[in-house]
Amino acid sequence: MKTKKDKIAIFVLGGVIVCLLGFMFWGYNEYRTLSNLQRELNIEKGLVEKSLQAKTEESEYLFSQLTEEQQKNISFENQIKEITTQVGTLDKLSKTDKELLKKYSKVYFLNEHYIPEKLSEIPKGLLYEEGRIQHIHQSVLPFLEEMIKAAEAENISLEIISAYRSFGEQSSLKTSYKVVYGAGTANQFSADQGFSEHQLGTTLDFTTEKLGSSFTTFKETNSYKWLQENAYRYGFILSYPESNDYYQFEPWHWRFVGKKLANRMHIEKENFYDVDQRKIDNYLISIFDN
Repeated sequence: MKTKKDKIAIFVLGGVIVCLLGFMFWGYNEYRTLSNLQRELNIEKGLVEKSLQAKTEESEYLFSQLTEEQQKNISFENQIKEITTQVGTLDKLSKTDKELLKKYSKVYFLNEHYIPEKLSEIPKGLLYEEGRIQHIHQSVLPFLEEMIKAAEAENISLEIISAYRSFGEQSSLKTSYKVVYGAGTANQFSADQGFSEHQLGTTLDFTTEKLGSSFTTFKETNSYKWLQENAYRYGFILSYPESNDYYQFEPWHWRFVGKKLANRMHIEKENFYDVDQRKIDNYLISIFDN
């Protein structure tokens, strides 16, 4: 016969078993819940990964499209710049006198109607004869003033004895030379009308305060030596150096051709009249550039 103590033990054991069963049931339910939750999370994760992959692929595609469009825009911008530059170049050329770099002495001809588009009066302080009005191409004047100022800073005397001469003035001058020296001699040092560089308004004859109008010995002066070493820096070249095929040596006669061409000729030791005209024409657009 079970005692009271045995009954209590059985009751307690039953309670423990019930509790264990309840705990196991709860644990099982929790496990199922967690398993379902994990499964749902995995499904959700898979969907998210697929979505991210799709978004990544879409982003990469859009980025490639954007890059392609940017490259097209850059190419288009470069084309626009190139066209703009070409238009600017053509516009600049259209506004630049085509005669300014032509070879005139016995080569090209300027008719009696040609007058430089812009002429400026040369300041009297630069002239040998201050009472005689002389003109020069307006765009050349700043280069001339800069050059004479630089010469003065080194105590070099440069005075202008002749500048722009019209077709008619050259004709009268040549006629007077023929009368004095004879046609054969005059042709050696003076151009006929229409062939003179002076008609361009870009050419000057220099003298010094000491020489004055008798400037045939200009070659022996420090002024000539200075021009040989420095005139190209300001865009001027000696038109008729020694042993040229056009006129007698004229150390006083200097023509403005622009800094770029003058610098090239100085470096290459070239004579303007010996350079191919097509090469010279390439410098027309930059003739008045600093």
